[in-house]
Amino acid sequence: MPLVFAAITPHPPLLIPTIGKQSLKKLEKTKIALEQMEKDLYITHPEILIIISPHGSYFHDAFTLNVSTHYQTDLREFGDLATKIKFQGETHLATMIREGTKKENFPATMISEQNLDHGSSVPLSYLTKHLKKTKIIQIGFCDLDWKTHVAFGAMIADKISQINKRVAVIASGDLSHALISDAPAGYNPAGPEFDRKIQELLESKNLSGMLQLDKKLVTNASECGFRSFLILMGILQGVHHTYKSYSYEAPFGVGYLTANFALSP
Repeated sequence: MPLVFAAITPHPPLLIPTIGKQSLKKLEKTKIALEQMEKDLYITHPEILIIISPHGSYFHDAFTLNVSTHYQTDLREFGDLATKIKFQGETHLATMIREGTKKENFPATMISEQNLDHGSSVPLSYLTKHLKKTKIIQIGFCDLDWKTHVAFGAMIADKISQINKRVAVIASGDLSHALISDAPAGYNPAGPEFDRKIQELLESKNLSGMLQLDKKLVTNASECGFRSFLILMGILQGVHHTYKSYSYEAPFGVGYLTANFALSP
């Protein structure tokens, strides 16, 4: 089975010790969860890791495939000039995905940027500590409709199934940024409601329910992970899995969910 691991991670830069410092204590549940996920991921020995990030180069009307021979984490905008973890890029599967977008008429833009945004850098900093040879592909979502994101994920799954490599997929994304008055987006009642509903829908594997969410609710929740999750749900269509939530917390008014979709043989 080429797909060996699938998960959701948050990406607060405060998880990086040189950035978070004393604030890292408030993210203890998420830190422990990512450390456990790192162990679970390592056991699957992935040769390729696809990371879906909300914060790379963004195109309104096209998915993004960031294809480079080499990558490195880049957290300079958060004051961390020292953390520079390097990765090899995976170009063969990326090219197959690109060909799939052409064949199935998915708008997609192929770029080559070596510096990884924090949506990729933060989870990869935790999850790849013992996976130095694992190659990376970075993917970004867009403003196309939700069903198209699921279909895009299904196309990626088809390409994964055609290669003789072990592949992991990480959907990076935070939940609502509007859970308390001091949150980045201020408080909106849609925030807590969205976080509750999305966790219920993920746990019950209710993709149709995710697609039927009130668009105003999602917008008012000021989330950044929903479309990452939809791509992952497309990849997981037809794959037997068991949803496992490692942790959820929101100490700064932003919902941080860490969850694994344990795959069945």
